[in-house]
Amino acid sequence: MEEGDSQTIPVDNTYREVVIHHNREFQRYAVENGVYFAPVDDDEVERLQYMHGIFNMMFDNRLIFPPIPRPRRILECGSGSGSWAAQVAEQHPECEVIGIDVFPYPVADDLPANVEFQVDDLNSPSTFPSNYFDLVHSRMMAGGIDTTRWLGYMSDILRVLRPGGWCQMVEIYFNAQSDNGTLTSNHALQVWSQNYMQSIQPYKDPRAALRLQSWMTQAGFVEVESRLIPMPLSGWSNEPRDNAIGTANRANIHRLLSSLALYPFTQGLGMTNTDVQLLVAQARSEADNPAYKRSGVQAYFPV
Repeated sequence: MEEGDSQTIPVDNTYREVVIHHNREFQRYAVENGVYFAPVDDDEVERLQYMHGIFNMMFDNRLIFPPIPRPRRILECGSGSGSWAAQVAEQHPECEVIGIDVFPYPVADDLPANVEFQVDDLNSPSTFPSNYFDLVHSRMMAGGIDTTRWLGYMSDILRVLRPGGWCQMVEIYFNAQSDNGTLTSNHALQVWSQNYMQSIQPYKDPRAALRLQSWMTQAGFVEVESRLIPMPLSGWSNEPRDNAIGTANRANIHRLLSSLALYPFTQGLGMTNTDVQLLVAQARSEADNPAYKRSGVQAYFPV
């Protein structure tokens, strides 16, 4: 969308093209340009929808954290399956909700009339008007934003927000941890984590989740608040709420360990698909292991 122009143009077929890699579909534009290395097929869309439900459980069904009682315009960066944008649009029928992603994911037929999805590469400067949105929501963008783009990305978000507007960001630090120290560098979950962080560099910053607060402050945001929430990898917590989240998250983690690793591990690290799947199987087994539990949290990813 050009600044001052409410018109959109049809999706360029370049964004629709996919390539098959070890029986999974990836967006050709994304992998050839180092934009995004996860699949875009129906299995991944289903996983993204499922992960949206996990986030809802973790956030007590709060879709919007800042105090915005009557938002008029909301932008979601990295809309994926469209679950968050559609749910927000349903909760705020008077609000215009726009979701952007680099891939034109299929969306439900019964979407609210006030939600729209557009296709764009967010590594390019934003062309939305300045002072336009009440809220910009950015979730799971660390796998898509280039390492050198983050400050520009934050500055773009600040520019398109109206005075007094808010930015809400959620990222996972894909470095599996356990509070009792039993998860060592020899464990498959840690091998997976270190391989993942190595494989997406130098294109992406694997530690982006830990740097959001600093980057937002540098970009000029004020009243910046950061929270770290453990995402349990399976249901071994003694605390009922965390146990419910971990139990529900098990299926997401099992699929995530494979889908996020397949392309960067084989293409970036030179691993065979057999070796990748063996590591994934071992990591899944450890994620289910109650021995890593302590104080109600077993192995987890920091969010």
